Amino acid sequence: MKKTKIVIDVELDDNHVPEKMFWKAEDGGIKRQETKAAMISVWDSKAMEALRIDLWTKDMPVDEMKRFFHQILVSIGHTYERATSEEDVAQWIAEMAEEFAVKSAIKM
Repeated sequence: MKKTKIVIDVELDDNHVPEKMFWKAEDGGIKRQETKAAMISVWDSKAMEALRIDLWTKDMPVDEMKRFFHQILVSIGHTYERATSEEDVAQWIAEMAEEFAVKSAIKM
């Protein structure tokens, strides 16, 4: 069986707030790339709930965070459709993502 790793290294300040983050996924060609935010979700099938790790550096600009959220919402719609084949729900998620973009002032 083949294995692979995705690694996120987080450099913390004295108050344990992320200052810098780097990630690597060598199978994907990412050796050590800096990032300002990461959201990781995993499914706990025993508890039937999603577990999350949400991290961002203290210098992550708010306008970039808004764009990050918008792009995550868009990708959730695509992933939902691939996973369930429910086009109508995926379309609703896409519409919600666009409404978010307008309400958060990243799109007019």
